[in-house]
Amino acid sequence: MTYGTGLTPPSQQPFSTPFDQPERAPGAAIPVGGHTQPHLPRLPVPTRRGRGAWIWLWAVLAVLLFGLASYFTSALGTAASIVGLVLALVPFALVVSAMLWVDRWEPEPRSLVVFALAWGAIASVGFALLFDLGVQMTLPRSPALDLLGTVVQAPIVEELAKGAGLLLILVMGRRAFDGPVDGVVYGALVGAGFAFTENIQYFAVSVIEGGAASLTWTFVLRGLLSPFAHAMFTAVTGYALGRAVRRGASFGAALGPWLGGLLGAMALHALWNGSATFTDLEGFLHLYVVLQVPLFVIFTLVLVRLRREEERLTKQRLGEYAAAGWFTPQEVEMLATPAGRRAGMAWARTLRGDRSDLMRAFIRDATALAATRQRAVSGRDPHAASDERALLARAAHARRELLSY
Repeated sequence: MTYGTGLTPPSQQPFSTPFDQPERAPGAAIPVGGHTQPHLPRLPVPTRRGRGAWIWLWAVLAVLLFGLASYFTSALGTAASIVGLVLALVPFALVVSAMLWVDRWEPEPRSLVVFALAWGAIASVGFALLFDLGVQMTLPRSPALDLLGTVVQAPIVEELAKGAGLLLILVMGRRAFDGPVDGVVYGALVGAGFAFTENIQYFAVSVIEGGAASLTWTFVLRGLLSPFAHAMFTAVTGYALGRAVRRGASFGAALGPWLGGLLGAMALHALWNGSATFTDLEGFLHLYVVLQVPLFVIFTLVLVRLRREEERLTKQRLGEYAAAGWFTPQEVEMLATPAGRRAGMAWARTLRGDRSDLMRAFIRDATALAATRQRAVSGRDPHAASDERALLARAAHARRELLSY
């Protein structure tokens, strides 16, 4: 489509960071900005297609949830299952809160966030349980088989089940899956969901077999020392998949990086399970300090690095709109930096009637606009031009309302 004289698309340049995305297409030219459009009684909204989970999958998950609940209550008892569920909420809430904070810059669609959690908590656990049941029915029980199940089978089967959920999210929500940050967030949420249900089982078994003492130790080990374990494992798969998406890979081309990330997740998972299996308490604590803690620190540093990359990319893309007259350089600084957003929110609260909600909408739509532009220049989103028009109209409307008296 044609926007008249608009912004000349940026020329191809070498990637400034390993997270940059090649500009395979210039996208539609940005229309020349103006601030005199009439008031919009009904604001346009970007298309929701490609940004949500398929409805029929929710029905499948509901059936699986019923089966899991029946299994837990029949095999472990209602009381023990409830105790496990309550305690499992503690690490679950911690991990989900951390991931939502990471995702706060450019939030993912709520339906995909909920689906990621549900896939991990229901489908992935269900698949792992069915596979384990099949192994137990096929092969005679032995210490060697139990060892292989913990160190080999569990990492392979569980990470494969969780990784399949990431592929589903990519297919269903391709227009919301923009890069490494999204991949890490979705992967960690799938892992958090899986750990939640698995913890219910572990805590319930502990209280049945060993009482309060066993339950306390299991809670310390799984709920306090390693709440991010499953989240980190699957985040590796998500990161690799997100890197491929950022560079414009098709679904087929993204399968290779996905497999590479999956192997990394399996290796970390096996390492964690092995450290808890082959050592006594003193050895485990030693490995925890020298291996697991550094891994968590690296994971945290990567998250911080990815967040800063998202901020840089937002500022770069909004700068292109500023060059076309849609934003002032000061507005770009306000919309695309953490300090600017805090200052903007503080200023909006001083306006007549407290306009912080308007400022929040302005920031949200501007951030979505930058992400839309990023998809447009990669040539992978056929709806980018229409979304761009809608978001520009919404951003212009929010500015007018903020400045009106």
